[in-house]
Amino acid sequence: MEATFLQTYLCEHIPLSAAMGVEVMSVTEDSVTLRAPLAPNINHRRTVFGGSASALAVLAAWSLLHERLRRTGVAARIVIQRNTTEHDLPIGGDFTARSHLRDPDGWPRFLKTLERRGRARLKVHAILEYQGAVASRFEGSFVAVIPGPDGG
Repeated sequence: MEATFLQTYLCEHIPLSAAMGVEVMSVTEDSVTLRAPLAPNINHRRTVFGGSASALAVLAAWSLLHERLRRTGVAARIVIQRNTTEHDLPIGGDFTARSHLRDPDGWPRFLKTLERRGRARLKVHAILEYQGAVASRFEGSFVAVIPGPDGG
């Protein structure tokens, strides 16, 4: 159910996810796993374009925060502040990105800061896999902001 909800949300609100052929594989409290096919993400070497790999990692990480905030009933806007991706292997086919919090014990502090200041930061990691091997590692810093009375 939650995977279907997130799938619909991504396709309707983040058009790049539909263009990439992103499929939500699983959504849990601790992780979101997304899958993408090679065909719409291919480069001139017949492997996954680096931007597509990074985009899938960002989407998986963003989705984890989106789902966790939604479950707690907190309406916040989530934006990425900075990220790094290390690519270890070329990806020659369908691939996945599985996200998790860098510091799961920091979640309560994140929520408390968000409530008190209306803004909070959190780091999320993602692992990209291809044929059962880790192909890339991602770390992103995300900022959640409670919209003001004007919606901004």
